[in-house]
Amino acid sequence: MKFTVDNKAFIKAIKPAMEVAGKKFGKYKIEKYSRMTHQTLDEYLGIVKEGIKCPDMGSLSIAGWQGRVSDVFVGENKEVLVNIEWDSITLRALQEDYIRQSEEEGLDWASMNLLIGEVEPTQPRDTEKDVQLAIDEFSDLHRWNYLGEEGVRIDNVLKGIDPNDTYTCMKVWSKHLKKVLVFPFDAEIVEGDNRGPLKVGDKIRVHRIAIVDDLYGVIVDVRLGRLKYAHPLCDLEALNKKSPNYQNIQDYVVWYANR
Repeated sequence: MKFTVDNKAFIKAIKPAMEVAGKKFGKYKIEKYSRMTHQTLDEYLGIVKEGIKCPDMGSLSIAGWQGRVSDVFVGENKEVLVNIEWDSITLRALQEDYIRQSEEEGLDWASMNLLIGEVEPTQPRDTEKDVQLAIDEFSDLHRWNYLGEEGVRIDNVLKGIDPNDTYTCMKVWSKHLKKVLVFPFDAEIVEGDNRGPLKVGDKIRVHRIAIVDDLYGVIVDVRLGRLKYAHPLCDLEALNKKSPNYQNIQDYVVWYANR
C-alpha cells in the first residue's frame, strides 16, 4: 500500500486527539488517534531526515534510521513528538558501543522519541516479527551492559552462552573461578538465612570449589576453625579487598543476584 501522508497532514490528523486530551501539555500522553488519511497509527512508518542527531548522544547521526511510529504525544514545550520503534534493519546496523552506552544509562536503544518534523513517511522493509527477533538477539548479547564495568566482565565470562540456561552458566562460572581464584583465602559470610551452622558475619577460610548446585550455584569447601563445611560462594566476600579474588568473587555474586 502506497503511503502518501506528509507531516502537515499528519499533524492535522492528530489534532482531534490533542483536543480530546483537553490540550493538557507537559508530560500528558495523548491517546492514539486511530485514523490518519485512511491509515492507522500503527501503519505509519517513518525514516529520520538528513542532518538529524540522536537527542541523547549529540555526536551520533541517526539520519536514515527507520521504524514504526508507536505513539504521538505532546512534549514539555508543546511540541508534537513521535515514538519510533526501530525496524530490524536499523537495529542490526546499530553499533555495539551505542547499545552498550544506552544500557548503562538506562536508555531504550530499540526506540526513540523525536520531533515529528524530524521524520518523514516511508515504506516498510520488514515485519514486526523480524523486529522482535532482532531485539531478542541483541538483548541476549548485551544482557549485562547495564551493570557497567562489572557487566563487561560478566559478559566476557559468559560470552556465547545462552543466558537463560542458568545451570550451564553456573558451570562456566565454576570453570572460570577455578582458573582465576587463588586458594586458600579468607572470606566473610555477608549473605544467608542463618539457618545452618554458619552465620552472617562468620570469618571462614575457603579451600576449593567443590561442586555446582542447580539451586545454590558454585559451592566451596570452607573451614571455620577446625570444622569443615560446604557453602554457596554467592554468600561470601573476600576479606582482602585489594586481592584479585575480591573482584572475581564480586563479579560472580553480582551475576548470581541478577541471573
